[in-house]
Amino acid sequence: MSKRDYYEVLSVTKSASVDEIKKSYRKIALQFHPDRNPGNSEAEEKFKEAAEAYDVLSNADKRAQYDRFGHAASGAGGGGGYGPQGGMRMEDIFQNFGDIFGNDMFGGMFGGGAGGGGRRQGSRGANLRIKLKMTFADIANGANKKIKVKKHITCTACSGSGAKDSGSVQTCGTCSGSGQVRRVTNTFLGQMQTVTTCPTCNGEGSTITQKCGSCKGDGRVYGEETLSLDIPAGVQDGMQLSMHGKGNAGERGGPPGDLLLVVEEVSHEHLTRSDLDVIYHLHVSFPDAVLGIQAEVPTIDGKAKIKVPPGTQSGKIFRLKGKGFPAFQSYEKGDELVEVNVWSPQNMTTEEREILEKLQKSPNFQPGPGAKKEKEEKGFFDKIKDAFGS
Repeated sequence: MSKRDYYEVLSVTKSASVDEIKKSYRKIALQFHPDRNPGNSEAEEKFKEAAEAYDVLSNADKRAQYDRFGHAASGAGGGGGYGPQGGMRMEDIFQNFGDIFGNDMFGGMFGGGAGGGGRRQGSRGANLRIKLKMTFADIANGANKKIKVKKHITCTACSGSGAKDSGSVQTCGTCSGSGQVRRVTNTFLGQMQTVTTCPTCNGEGSTITQKCGSCKGDGRVYGEETLSLDIPAGVQDGMQLSMHGKGNAGERGGPPGDLLLVVEEVSHEHLTRSDLDVIYHLHVSFPDAVLGIQAEVPTIDGKAKIKVPPGTQSGKIFRLKGKGFPAFQSYEKGDELVEVNVWSPQNMTTEEREILEKLQKSPNFQPGPGAKKEKEEKGFFDKIKDAFGS
C-alpha cells in the first residue's frame, strides 16, 4: 500500500509553520494513542503514521528533501532499513517525541507510555550524515557499497552500561528503580498526582558507583565501523537515504541515531545527464558524414555501435532506447541521445585544399532547402523535440 502524503497525514498545508505542525501532530497522536485505544491495531498504525510524518516535517533538512523528492527522499522505504526512521517503532516514538505530550500532564494519564513513565535508557545517539559518491553505473544498476564510518560505538568493555562491573550499578534510592518520582498535591478539586522524571538517576532507575575505565561512564567510545550498504538503482544527486540505527551509539544503552546518506553523483568522462537520459556528442569527420560510417559510442555500461548513414547532417540526434537511467522505484527508463557533430579540419595540405575547392563549386555540396537559418540556430533540446516529436 502506498504511503499517504505527510501533509495530508497531519492535516496541514505545505506552508505550515513548525508550531502548526507540532500542534496538529500532538492532537492526532493523543487521539490515536495506544493507551486510549488498547488492542486497536488500526489506531496504532495511525499513531505511527503521524509520528513518521512529524519526524520528517518538523526537521528542516528532511522536510526540504521530502518537498523535492517526496517519499523517495528517504530511500527504498522498508527495503534494507531505508525509509523515515526505517519504519517507526513505538519505542522510537516515545523516546524521540515523548516530550511533545508534556511529561507532567500526561505522565500519569497514559501510564508512562508517552511521557516520563517508567525507566528509560540513556540518551539517543546523534544522527550521522555522510556523502556517498555514486558513479553513473552505480546509479543505473544499484550498488553495494562498503564504507568505513568513524562514529561513537558501544563500549565493549562494559557492553554500553558505563559501569566498571555489574556490582557498580545500584538501584536508585530516590525512585526505587522506577525512574519516576510521583507527587500528590492537595487542591480545591481534591488530590492531584503528577509524575516526573527522577532527578537523581535522570529516569534510568539506577546509578553508577564506579565508572568503566574505557568509556568513563558514557557507555560508548569513538571508533570505526565498516558498513555494507545496498543502494537502490535510480537515485539522484542530492537525494538523502536514511539507514535506521546506524548512526552514533546512544549513551549508556540509549538507542542509536540514524545514518543519513547524501548521494553525490560523480561526473562521467564522456556522458552528461539530463533527467533520466544521458547525452553523448559524437564527432565525425566531413568525409564520414558524407559517406556514412559505423561508429562506436560509450554507454553507461560499456559501448554500443550505431550506424551513421550517408549524408548525415551536423546536429542529427540518434536515440539508443533504454540506455539511460532507471527512474527511482519505477519501471520507467531513459535513453541515450547521441548528437552528431561534423568536425572540420583546421590544417590542410595544398592537395587537400585543391580538392575541397573543386567540391565547393559542385551543386551536390551546396546547402539544400532544409538548411534554413532558424534550424541552424536551434539548440540541442529543440533538436530532440524535432527528432522525437515531443
